[in-house]
Amino acid sequence: MSLPKQLRDESDFDQLPDDVAVSANVADIEEKKGFSNYYVFVIEVKTKGGGRYMIFRRYRQFYNLHSKLEERYGAESKNSRFTCTLPVLPGKVYVGAKREIADSRIPVLNMYMKKLLSLPAWLLLDEDVRLFFYQSVFDSEQTPQGLRRLRPRTRRHKSISPQEPDFDRMAAARAEALFDFTGSTKLELSFKKGDLIYLLSKVNKDWLEGTVRDATGIFPSAFVNIIKELPKEEDAINCLRCFYHEDNVSTVRDISVEEDLCSIPLFQDLMELVRQEFGREDIVLNYRDAEGDMIRLLADEDVVLMVMQGKSCLSEKHIFPWQLHVTQEEDYSVYTVTGS
Repeated sequence: MSLPKQLRDESDFDQLPDDVAVSANVADIEEKKGFSNYYVFVIEVKTKGGGRYMIFRRYRQFYNLHSKLEERYGAESKNSRFTCTLPVLPGKVYVGAKREIADSRIPVLNMYMKKLLSLPAWLLLDEDVRLFFYQSVFDSEQTPQGLRRLRPRTRRHKSISPQEPDFDRMAAARAEALFDFTGSTKLELSFKKGDLIYLLSKVNKDWLEGTVRDATGIFPSAFVNIIKELPKEEDAINCLRCFYHEDNVSTVRDISVEEDLCSIPLFQDLMELVRQEFGREDIVLNYRDAEGDMIRLLADEDVVLMVMQGKSCLSEKHIFPWQLHVTQEEDYSVYTVTGS
């Protein structure tokens, strides 16, 4: 029996498409308000063709990917003729402060991604691997909140030249420098007091990205006076619509969460989120199935079924296609169906 193959051949690498991820590093961690508060890893991905972008992944997404790869390609797998020794991914941690746990995972996940992306080309072309490192619409809508290890998000424009014939000075977002600023790294834009800076993007609440004299970089927003604001970015926050039923009266409430509309939450996370929102412990969650019948949620499997059914429903923008009906534990009136 041949040993599992570990490293890809250079000739295999040459055959890879340009959009395949070949390196990835955690740039930062961020706390998100989702179905439960959680941390995501902000990851800078580089592709074979030289592309660079940011993706946002939870640890559970790493864990799910690794589980699939172990089953499919692990050294002991009998599901494929292709096998390899996958890098080690540490197990889930259930005790401890979430931020400290996420921080401690950064070097481990960096090593995991480095080893994973050095494996044979056929593994890099696996659908789940490609989806994991692919920049989704949700990823592209996110704005990094800090600069601890973070480069600014991928620029759509390297520079703006006022000398270009179609450049509109009056329409362009711009700012005037209030003070001199000398960048401490090659990522930061240096300028002098009085310089006119054309704005490209808002990195976070304290930093902007702009261009002056054919140089592009980031700089503190406190150092400039905004003459014309950047266009407002569309809010990436999504809403979970809840119908609250009590005493024969129904009210509607939308709960804001920073989750992809394709997310499948855990049952306990949904319960905790709704309990906090309505300030009650004696509630249960329900949904209407495709036939219009009310179904009570009791476990993760019920949530998966609800989400899968919701994918076929039309929904407003930034509203989850599945909806919750919130009732008290002993209230079964919403299940009453009046025959014609």
